[in-house]
Amino acid sequence: MSNSSDATRVLDSIDTEIAEQLLSRRAALARGASTTGVVMAGLRMGTVPAALAALSTSAFGQGGRLPTAVTGVLNFALRLEYLEFEFYNRGLAAARLIPAADRTIFTTIQTHENVHVEYLRTALGASARPKPTFDYTAGGGSGTGPFADVFTNYATFLAVAQAFEDTGVRAYKGQAPTLLPYKDVLQAALTIHSVEGRHAAEVRRLRGNFADNEPNQGWVTLALTDIPGTAAVYANEQNIMQGGIDVTTIVTGIAAKEVSEAFDEPLTMAEILAIVTPFIAA
Repeated sequence: MSNSSDATRVLDSIDTEIAEQLLSRRAALARGASTTGVVMAGLRMGTVPAALAALSTSAFGQGGRLPTAVTGVLNFALRLEYLEFEFYNRGLAAARLIPAADRTIFTTIQTHENVHVEYLRTALGASARPKPTFDYTAGGGSGTGPFADVFTNYATFLAVAQAFEDTGVRAYKGQAPTLLPYKDVLQAALTIHSVEGRHAAEVRRLRGNFADNEPNQGWVTLALTDIPGTAAVYANEQNIMQGGIDVTTIVTGIAAKEVSEAFDEPLTMAEILAIVTPFIAA
């Protein structure tokens, strides 16, 4: 199949409004090799979101320059995806860390995170920031932080995985308002956000041996956490105010705890960076 027909097939599979927001299929293909080339880079990665990300880079003007606001958000997301993808790569490579029964779960999550990294790097192009050096002990580069046994103790590995996934869900949500003027990029970011939510639920339930007992069930209850040092990850999750409405006043027979579980709260970029900074060595 030719590059042009492959690109047309991808564009046809994307929501019409999003495709039109970028540029028409025919206009995209008329741009020639540069546009088709970046679309094909996404196709080689095997995902429509990746192709969309590649196309959005080309669609935002001469030189494929993304708006500054978009570049900032995508590089912020890329840092988080770097953090997760290397974490799972190291965990799966660590001898006798992950039980055989659970390796399929983490291999799948690892694959997703690797795709997310390549997707964001493709969207950012030359603007993509390099991967930081990480200290998964949360020691800021000392290697002696509170999670010093993260790659030798499976319980610690699971706890850190949960904290990362729950952080990622709230991080993508927090950046949505910045991306509102850029519907194509917002849609692409939301495709990652929902997957991060599924990762979080799977890891949380795995940690609780699928018994769904607080606080290790598939959803977040209030601001509860049994992982030392992770209070900031769950800050304000006890919120019952949505859109200026106290939800407990419009439902009957449902406790505030369950109301808070029905909504997930965003975190700002500054709040997220404060959470992840101890895991960054350089």
